[in-house]
Amino acid sequence: MSRVAISIGKINIYWYSIFVLIGMLLGVFLVLKESKKQKIDEDFIINFMFYGLIIGVLGARIYYILFNLDYYLSNPSDIFAIWNGGLAIHGGIIAASLFGYFYSKKHKVQFLKLTDICLVALIIAQAIGRWGNFTNQEAYGRITTLESLQSLHIPKFIIDGMYISGHYRQPTFLYESVLCLLGFIILILVRKFYKKIKTGQLTAIYLIWYGITRFIIEQFRSDSLMLGNIKVAQLVSVVFVTLGTIILINTIKKKKVYNKKSKEEV
Repeated sequence: MSRVAISIGKINIYWYSIFVLIGMLLGVFLVLKESKKQKIDEDFIINFMFYGLIIGVLGARIYYILFNLDYYLSNPSDIFAIWNGGLAIHGGIIAASLFGYFYSKKHKVQFLKLTDICLVALIIAQAIGRWGNFTNQEAYGRITTLESLQSLHIPKFIIDGMYISGHYRQPTFLYESVLCLLGFIILILVRKFYKKIKTGQLTAIYLIWYGITRFIIEQFRSDSLMLGNIKVAQLVSVVFVTLGTIILINTIKKKKVYNKKSKEEV
């Protein structure tokens, strides 16, 4: 599969960019829809999404560059070539979350209420974005065999796309995409049908689910960002699960539920 989706003269539009953009647009749509239900000020949420997306993308890129610093110091012109990949989701989450914390505090909006809305949208955007990794032949796993891939009963175009540098690779991008989609479904069902859900619990579920998902996936990946002998994503995943567990325990003690409207929550 070609990395280029559309060519207009010397201008190339890459599949990676298209998948990332689709994920972002769907995420924005879901955030706006849910924030309206929660009666959060429209100007507040639109401004947050505008600046948050920019800061998130910058954070994702800077994070990736820092863990590949030797390469980018030798190839500075590649720093801005994000169509080639190199957006680390953990960096984006950290950067956008820091911005969201101070932004929500300034406007007196409950931070965990904001993250409850945004993280449900984020996880489906992640599921879509992983297909951009597929077209760029990144986020792949260890060397495997054609027979092993065929036994997974996945489409032939995915198997063909997993033939990288003379070897078949495990489609870890697909594993994570499917698990993110499943996480999205779980979050939607919990939000819709669990009437006693409390502010912060959707955030906790996301952190625990994605933390466990990413920790397991990293066991099979062969292109992970490294800190010495430690896979950075696994380290961050442990932090996510720990933080999610703390939030979940703390929210259990609260009386206010997610759908209850009050000045404190909106």
